[in-house]
Amino acid sequence: MIRCLLFISLFIHATLAAKAPNAAANAGQKAPAGSPTKKWLTLNGQQPLVIARGGFSGLFPESSTYAIDMAKSQSLPGYAFFCNLQLTKDSVGICLSNILLDNTTTISMFYPKDQKTYNVNGKDIRGWFALDFTADQLLNNVSLTQNIFSRPSHFDGTLPIATVEDALGIKPDKFWLNVPYDTFYSQHKISMASFVEKVIRFPSMNYISSPEIGFLKTVSAKVNKGRTKLIFQFLDPEETEPTTKQKYSALVKDLGMIKSVAAGILVPKEYIWPVNKNNYLEAATTLVTEAHKQGLEVHASGFANDIVLPYNYSFDPTAEYLQFVDQPNFSVDGVLTDFPPTASETIACFAQNNNATKPKKGLPLIITRNGASGTYPGSTDLAYKQAVDDGADIIDCSVQLSSDGVAFCLDTIDLNSGTNALSQFMTKSETIPELQAEAGVFSFQLSWDEIQSLKPQIQSPYGTKEKVYRNPANKDVGKLVTLSDFLEFSKTKAVTGILINIENAAYLASKAGLDIVKTVTSALSNATFDKQSTQQVLIKSDDTSVLSKFKDVKTYRRVLNIKEKISDAPKASVDEIKKFADAVTVSKDSIVKISDYFISGKTNVVKEMKAANISVYVHWLKNEFVSLMFDYFSDPIIEIASYALEFQVDGIVTDFPATANKYMRCPCNDMDPKANIPYPILPVEPGSLLGLVVPEALSPAQAPSPALQASNVVDPPLPEVVKKNDTSPPPSSSSSDSTDSGSKSTPAPASSEKSSAFANAANLCLSLVAIVVLTLLAN
Repeated sequence: MIRCLLFISLFIHATLAAKAPNAAANAGQKAPAGSPTKKWLTLNGQQPLVIARGGFSGLFPESSTYAIDMAKSQSLPGYAFFCNLQLTKDSVGICLSNILLDNTTTISMFYPKDQKTYNVNGKDIRGWFALDFTADQLLNNVSLTQNIFSRPSHFDGTLPIATVEDALGIKPDKFWLNVPYDTFYSQHKISMASFVEKVIRFPSMNYISSPEIGFLKTVSAKVNKGRTKLIFQFLDPEETEPTTKQKYSALVKDLGMIKSVAAGILVPKEYIWPVNKNNYLEAATTLVTEAHKQGLEVHASGFANDIVLPYNYSFDPTAEYLQFVDQPNFSVDGVLTDFPPTASETIACFAQNNNATKPKKGLPLIITRNGASGTYPGSTDLAYKQAVDDGADIIDCSVQLSSDGVAFCLDTIDLNSGTNALSQFMTKSETIPELQAEAGVFSFQLSWDEIQSLKPQIQSPYGTKEKVYRNPANKDVGKLVTLSDFLEFSKTKAVTGILINIENAAYLASKAGLDIVKTVTSALSNATFDKQSTQQVLIKSDDTSVLSKFKDVKTYRRVLNIKEKISDAPKASVDEIKKFADAVTVSKDSIVKISDYFISGKTNVVKEMKAANISVYVHWLKNEFVSLMFDYFSDPIIEIASYALEFQVDGIVTDFPATANKYMRCPCNDMDPKANIPYPILPVEPGSLLGLVVPEALSPAQAPSPALQASNVVDPPLPEVVKKNDTSPPPSSSSSDSTDSGSKSTPAPASSEKSSAFANAANLCLSLVAIVVLTLLAN
C-alpha cells in the first residue's frame, strides 16, 4: 500500500525535466559553447564527483524514492548515488546508513518487542536490526523517517525502505555501494560479499567502499577494476579497523598499503581541514597531495548544509565546498553530501570563478544591514570595510544621536543591543514605552566620549534559542563610527551608494531636544552628497514626515520602511506611499506565504508596489540555516536566487553581502535558455515542495496577515525641537530584551541584532515534478 501511495503525490515536472540540471547532459558531454574549460587538480583532472548520500537526504528521508529522484534531477551530470548497505534475514540488500533501524524507520511501531542487543565492532548496541527481519516484513510494513531534527519530519511514515534494486532501477548516473558492517554480518552467517558479487553485474555499479580492509580484499578478485573502483573508507581517527586492529589514525599514515587494496579513499572532511575546539579551521593537512602521489583518489565525507559549520565559512555551505575543491594546490576527487544541489552549484558556478564578471543587469542591489554584520559587530569600521570588500552595492548607516548631538551609526537607539552599555552604564537603564517595551540604555543619554568607551558586540539572532552564534573570535572588535566618518569612507571607497536610516525623530525632537533630521541633512550637505548624482543616496525611515523633509533633493531616493508584516498592498495604501517614497523595505514574510516552514505561495505586495513604480527591497536575509525555509534547501544562495528571479525584488538587505555578491557574479543566474549555462541555480516554485506533503502532516492553517491600510501609512508632522532644559525625564521601569517588530500606532521594539563602527581608516521546485516522471518511467 505504501509503495502505491508513493507515486500519487509526485506529479508535475514531466515537460520541464529536460531543463533540469542533470537532464541536459551526460557526464561525458563537453562544456557548453563559450564557457571556459576548467582545469581541476583532482587525480584524473576531471571535475570533482558529487556523491549524494542516500540521495537528497538533507530534505527527504535517506534513500527514499523522493530523495533518490530529487538527487537525480538536481545534481550535476555524472553524480553518484551513495547507498549504505544493510542486509535482511533473507539477504535482501536495503539502503540505510544507520545499523539501528529505529533511528531511521517506523519499525518500533510495528515490532515493539523485537529489539535486541548485539556487539557491533566491539560495542554493545541495543535496538532493531535488519538481520532480524525478512524483506517482506520490512518492505510491506515499515516506512522511513527523518532522523535529523532540523530537517522536515512531514514525510515520515509515508515512504518505504528502498532496496538496492529499487535504487538501481531509478538509474542514477553512478552507483556507490558502501559496505560498513561486513564483520558484524559475517558473525551472523550473512555474507555481504555474496550479495556484492551479485550486484556488481549492474553496469552502473561504479564504486564499492568499506571501512574494513578484509572485505575489500575479499571482493577484489571478483570486481572488474576497469568499471568498478574499490574505495577504503576511513572512520573516526580513534576507531579501530576490524581487520588490522589498527586505529584509522595509524592507517592514514600507510597509504602505500591502502593502494594495494583500493583505488581511492573516503575520509571525513576533518582529515583534510582539521577544526579546532573553537570551531575554526586549522591549516590543511597534506593528505590529498600525498594520496594523489600514491595514485589514490580522495573523496571527502560529512558535508551538510544544516549543521554549524566552522566559523570561517560564515554559514555559507558553498564556501565550505570551495575549501575542498578549489585550492591552489589540490582538489578532492569527490564530496559525499546530504545536499547534492549545493555541491553541484559550487562546482559548476563558484569554483574557479575568482575573476567573476560584473553582475548581470536586472539583478537586485546588495544592501547591507549594518555593514557585513554577520562577520563583524554591525556598524563598526571593520564591518563597513568588509562590506565593501565583499561587493556590497549600498552600505547603510542607521543614525543615532549622543546627548551632545554627535551623529553615529548603530542599528538601534538602545545601546544595549550592539554594545556592552549595560555593563558600564547600568544606572542609566530605563524603560521608555514610546521607544520600546524593554529597558535600555539609550544613545541620547550618553555623551559621544562615553559612547566611544563602549565595546561593540556582534549580534547573533539565533544564539539564545538555537545556540547558533556568529564569529565569536570577532565578537567585540572594531570601533563605532560617526556619520561624518561613514560618509567620508563611502566617498573614498566610491561605493555605488549609501542608505541612511532615520528613526525616532519625533521622540528625539520632543523629549530629548535633538534634531536628527537637521543633523543628517547637514552631514550629507557637508559631504556634498546633495550636489552629486554619481553615488546613490537612499534615505530610509518608517516615518513619512521624515521622508518629506528630503523631498527637495531630487537625487535622493526616499525609502519607506514598512515594519508590519502585510499580506497585501491595496491601491489606496500604495497611492499614499507614492506621495512620500520611491521605494519600500518589507520583511520576507510580507512577500512569501509560509506554512510549516514550507513556502506555500507569494503575496501580491511586490507586484502592487512595482505597478506604481515603487522599488521593493526585502529585509533581511541571513545565512544561518535556521533562518531558511525548507524550500531553500538550507542554502542561502537558493534564497537569494528566489528573491532575485522568482519574487523580483529590487534589492536585498543582508548581513552577509559576500554571499549575495557570489551569486550575483556567478555564471549560473541567467535563466535564458540561450545562455546554455552549465548548471542553472533555480529559484523556488512556491507551493511545489509543500504539494508533496500529505495534508495530515501539516499544522492548522494560520490566519493571513492584514493588508496594509492607507490610514497606517501617513504619520503626523514632526514636532518642534524643544530646548534641552524643557525636556522632562521619561517614566522608568524595568523590562527585558528587545525584538524587531512594530506598527504606526504602537512603537516597535528594537531589533534583536545591532552594533557600532568606524573612525581611523579610510528553482528548484522544477525538479519536484521530475520525481514523478522518473518514478513512473522506472516502473
